[in-house]
Amino acid sequence: MYSFKSLKRTHNCGQLTIENVGEQVTLNGWVQEYRNLGGLLFLDLRDRYGLTQVVFNPEKVAAVVFEAASKMRHEFVISASGIVNRRPSGTENEKMKTGQIEVAADKISLLSDSKTPPFEIVDDVDASEVLRLEYRYLDLRRRPLQERIKTRHRAAMTVRNYLSANGFLEIETPLLIRSTPEGARDYVVPSRVQKGKFYALPQSPQLLKQILMISGFDKYFQLARCLRDEDLRSDRQPEHTQIDIEMSFVTREDIFAVVEGMMTDLFDKVLGVKLETPFPQYEYSDAMNRWGIDKPDLRFGMEINDITDIAGNTEFKVFSDNVKNGGVVKAICLKGGGNYSRKQIDELTELAKKLGAGGLAYILRQEEGDKSPILKFIGDSAKEDIFRRVDAHTGDAVFIISDARLKTEMILGQLRLHLGRSHKLIDSGSWRFCWVQHFPLFEYNEEHQRLEAMHNIVSLPIEEDLHYLNEAAETTLPVSSVHHPLRKIRAEQYDLVLNGVELASGSIRNHRREMQQKILNILGMNDERAEKMFGFLLRALEYGPPPHGGIAAGLDRIVALMTGTDSIRDVIAFPKTATAQSLMDGAPSDIDSEQLKELGLQKS
Repeated sequence: MYSFKSLKRTHNCGQLTIENVGEQVTLNGWVQEYRNLGGLLFLDLRDRYGLTQVVFNPEKVAAVVFEAASKMRHEFVISASGIVNRRPSGTENEKMKTGQIEVAADKISLLSDSKTPPFEIVDDVDASEVLRLEYRYLDLRRRPLQERIKTRHRAAMTVRNYLSANGFLEIETPLLIRSTPEGARDYVVPSRVQKGKFYALPQSPQLLKQILMISGFDKYFQLARCLRDEDLRSDRQPEHTQIDIEMSFVTREDIFAVVEGMMTDLFDKVLGVKLETPFPQYEYSDAMNRWGIDKPDLRFGMEINDITDIAGNTEFKVFSDNVKNGGVVKAICLKGGGNYSRKQIDELTELAKKLGAGGLAYILRQEEGDKSPILKFIGDSAKEDIFRRVDAHTGDAVFIISDARLKTEMILGQLRLHLGRSHKLIDSGSWRFCWVQHFPLFEYNEEHQRLEAMHNIVSLPIEEDLHYLNEAAETTLPVSSVHHPLRKIRAEQYDLVLNGVELASGSIRNHRREMQQKILNILGMNDERAEKMFGFLLRALEYGPPPHGGIAAGLDRIVALMTGTDSIRDVIAFPKTATAQSLMDGAPSDIDSEQLKELGLQKS
């Protein structure tokens, strides 16, 4: 066995420059490349700081050293010592910090060897994600992933420092809590001591941070680990990290100011990007009306236009009959889309149908005359009115959907995003934040035929909509009707959106027990069940709770956007697959019968 003390590095592999020429150094790292050129042996040595070229000259080193160096292969871990030299003229690499020097080695020691990796440790790797997740410890050696993980660290530290400097206390909440399965599914943990009972892993620290407000900690934050047993997609994982914030004696504007300050500090210190504040604010209804989505991408135009008053008065039955039945007609204008081919129209129509539309109407403005199968039904006057409404000129295309209001807006919202991406209309170099606020407090679940909280059960109704609670007790309308008073109540709920991605969600909370209990009752939870599931919160709300509110921002999503990746798996060291598996360690796995017996469990 060797003593590592004498082989320990004096510098890392991204540190040496022309200023170190002549120094005796020792480097530790992984062999990235090895090559023999004109009798000289070159090893590129890598660590997380960078790459350094190490050269062995057979005329200047002992034969045993040269022989040992010639046996080094990819991913071997070595210690190499020698003198820092300037690289020969013409061989410099200006793209590397260490590109002007090389280490003329006279010693080498093998610290550990390596099997041949299943894929190359290079930036642009030609390997499936499944293989890379199975060998995640190798994948994490690649520079792009290491840079993203380093960015994540810088982001987390910046957030911690900012909030701490503004009087917030970082307080950890427990990971073993009681199950309150009213939202996504819980991950549950059986208790060995209390057999037959279970803990839940937290979907968020929501109720506990409200308890902290009642406890007098008026400014709380935590980089909280949250776990949800839900179906996955590229921007979801069974476990994620959120920047969790709660404040007492505040209004919505106070929370906006804190978050905008935090984001400004974060983007400045991590990316060197100066953000403009305050961020624009939009009502939920306005966002849906203009962009057809509650997380609008403001990096391009093509807003939705309401043409119901024009199209509903034409002889085109699809429009007029729908308007008579309470529906709407809305349109978007694609600048430069007037030359769309039949194939392009068909493809866009098929997409609209997949989104739930019965069809897609269109008008193409062309030099030789406007083209559309609906022109003979709507007439020239309505056509020109539509063009003026949507600002369509020669060379443009107008796409029209007619259905129920929300459905129409959502379909056009997705078509807008599709056209924005496919026609490269999005300014990928910009950072467009906005707030969307005053979401509906309740939404109707068609499948289960009941009301649910659109965001969460603790959001406070806005004061001017409280009268709908009384009207709801007197109406004969079913809750499935969009005109039911409960469907009109807006919440003090807000989302922070960046470039079409929801980054954060929060609300002003109910701080009076009677209001919180009333909302639970509306959601179908009688007093007995409410006490069983949320009694600890309801009881706490009887002991002087302060007005309070908060927000939670997804750290994974923020870092994914900052590093230009579409998947949060790229910014998490050990992510799960789309089926919630860890391919590297085989989780989830079976447990042995003795463990099951201790827990009082048995397999079905």
